[in-house]
This record gives sequence, structure tokens and C-alpha cells, in this order.
Amino acid sequence: MSSHLLHDSPSAVPALGRIMMAIIFLFSGIEKVLDPGHTIEAIRSVGLPFAHLGLAIAVLLGLGGGAMLVLGIRTRMVALVLAVYCLIAGLIFHSPFDGIAQAIQLAKNIAIAGGLLQVAAFGAGRYAVDRMPSGRETIHRA
Repeated sequence: MSSHLLHDSPSAVPALGRIMMAIIFLFSGIEKVLDPGHTIEAIRSVGLPFAHLGLAIAVLLGLGGGAMLVLGIRTRMVALVLAVYCLIAGLIFHSPFDGIAQAIQLAKNIAIAGGLLQVAAFGAGRYAVDRMPSGRETIHRA
């Protein structure tokens, strides 16, 4: 399939994919705002310092990054940042040596990061703020 067909397609599939991936970040961010103590305790339980700063970063990435992903704002950069966040958080908080449930959680983080890398590589698709005339994303045609 030629690259112009991918970028010019009126398909809403990329937007739907972005929204589906963003849901976990948005819900996680909301949960952290409503119950910050749980997140602070989780950060402390693995021996990390600056638990309150970690909470603030997690909330910012969850709510801010999730919203930006939904709307398609600076999509490639946001997707890359969220992918790295997923991998780091997964490796820190979900040891596969702590049982099958934690191994599955780590695998989910890795899978989400993989989807986000696809967004980082191929962009937001047609229905995104990035694609508006004043948007920042540029599409290079082959």
C-alpha cells in the first residue's frame, strides 16, 4: 500500500486506536488523583525516592498525555513519551518473577508501548489536531 493512501484515507481507525489506548492513561490518572495514597505507597514499596514527585509525573502523563493522545495533539512525541513511561513503569512495578498475574501486567505494559510506538511511527491519522492546518505534524510523502 502506498504511503499516500495511508495518510489520505478518511478512516477513523487511527483515531479510534488512539482513544482506546488513551483510556488506560486517563482512568489511571483519575485513580491517582482520587486515591494518591495508594500510588505513593506503591512507589515507596519498590524503594523509589520522591514518591510525591512520582505521583505528580504519573498524574501529568496519565491525564495530560491521555488527553493529548485522544485529541491528536503532538501525537508522535506524546506517544513516544507514553511508550517509554509504560516500559519503565512496567519494569519497576510488575516483576514477572512475582507470579503470572504480574507477568501478565508487564506484558500488557509492553503491548501498550508497542501500540504507542506504532502511533509514534505513523502519526495520528486524519482525525487529529495535528492534522489541522495549524497542526504541528508534517507528513512526508514518498
